[in-house]
Amino acid sequence: MADLTDLEARLRRLEDIEALKQLKARYCAACDDGYDADRLAELFTEDAVWDGGRTFGVANGREAIRRHFQGASRRLTIARHQVMNPIIDIGPDGDSATGHWLLFQPCTSADRNGEQATWLAATYADTYSRVSGSWLISRTGIDVAFFTPYHQGWVDQRFLPGREP
Repeated sequence: MADLTDLEARLRRLEDIEALKQLKARYCAACDDGYDADRLAELFTEDAVWDGGRTFGVANGREAIRRHFQGASRRLTIARHQVMNPIIDIGPDGDSATGHWLLFQPCTSADRNGEQATWLAATYADTYSRVSGSWLISRTGIDVAFFTPYHQGWVDQRFLPGREP
């Protein structure tokens, strides 16, 4: 039978994993709510990095992340982040963690030529830090598999022009 210390450690690990799932869900909800820049920025550490590569750009630091998302709703007018298959590892110190998520996102992309329905599939690689007792995102990297027009699909056109990784 497990001793109390072991049970407490296992319970804390499970609670931390659930807290990180909720953090990612809040991130997705803020994105899907018009890319609410203030709500999004609050989810990141002061020195966080949001790395969307050549497809979506890079923002270094909480304030740069806030500024990045302030214009996002003009580029993606509708977004429905569907993240799944989380692999979350709590670090040995208990105050750091990593997360790996798959993203499938129907969205509406807008540019000077108007709006178009698009599909986005990507993998998130996140790093998390516990700050003053709460989990925050310290880094998120997005590896885009495809970002394609709805009507063409990823076989015919894997990436929108200028959005190649």
